[in-house]
Amino acid sequence: MKHGECAPLGKLPPDLLQSKILRYAGFERPEVKIGPRIGEDAAVIEWPEGKFLVVSSDPIVGASQGAGRLLVFVNSNDIFSKGGEPAFLVVTLILPACDGHEKASRIMAEIDDACKETGIAIVGGHTEFTDRYDVPVMVGTIFGTAPRVLSADDICPGDVLLMTKHAGLEGMTILAQDRPDLLAPFLELPETEEIREWTKRLTIGPEARCLARYARFMHDPTEGGLLGGLSEIASLVRWGLQVDLDAVPVHPYTRRASEALGFDPRRLISSGVLLAVIPENEVDQSMAELERQKIPFAVIGRVVEGKGNCSESFKEELWGLLAR
Repeated sequence: MKHGECAPLGKLPPDLLQSKILRYAGFERPEVKIGPRIGEDAAVIEWPEGKFLVVSSDPIVGASQGAGRLLVFVNSNDIFSKGGEPAFLVVTLILPACDGHEKASRIMAEIDDACKETGIAIVGGHTEFTDRYDVPVMVGTIFGTAPRVLSADDICPGDVLLMTKHAGLEGMTILAQDRPDLLAPFLELPETEEIREWTKRLTIGPEARCLARYARFMHDPTEGGLLGGLSEIASLVRWGLQVDLDAVPVHPYTRRASEALGFDPRRLISSGVLLAVIPENEVDQSMAELERQKIPFAVIGRVVEGKGNCSESFKEELWGLLAR
């Protein structure tokens, strides 16, 4: 098949499936007894005793450049937020026929690289070409293990709200990758290139590993951004959240973009940021762990009796920006 040619509709034939897709198997994990192979209908995985199974599934719909890496990170972050270790990925790719086999292979190479960085084995999935979509439809399901259950039911008044990194992290990387024209009038090219490098910070693995032993609950704020993530926590508990919005870190590039384009960075999709609810007596140890790992963080509020000031509201800024 020549470069740029449309792929035939339907599943890939076995030779192309092996050369373009199945050779990307992520991290090699000894628990995988049967992985992705032609003719095998399901993966077989040896499961450890004394662990909890943690499962998450998410699509990628708002990004194109770097979407394979993003698929891995948004799914693995959900496992990390439950105090778990992501281990096994099933990935479904439904691709426009005119994207061709080479683009499918490039997406899988991105997924493979991110999985190797994160310790995840690719154990199966589905790939096919269609004439019904103009953009790729990508869905990942990740399985992992956790030593204990982190539940919002355990959140108490007096607990501290802590966040890592800075608001709008994921949204800014998507804009820099897919809509640099929006950023060009007020950000220099080296600054936009620096934002693209933020994709390396989209995993919450390092901070989740620091905080899992201390936290009552953790959350990866995706659509709706930081405020969306906080409102989701508020909806889970009978207590209130008192949030200090002035304490929320916003990177100077993000602030400049928000002022020029007229959006709230605290409502910009923020995977890569970790929200953690920490018991008051564990806060000092938690902050010390983050400082040792050189992970930026901020204390942004507290759980209180009564209503607090965090409303259960949702708004995502990214879609309006991408549509301009």
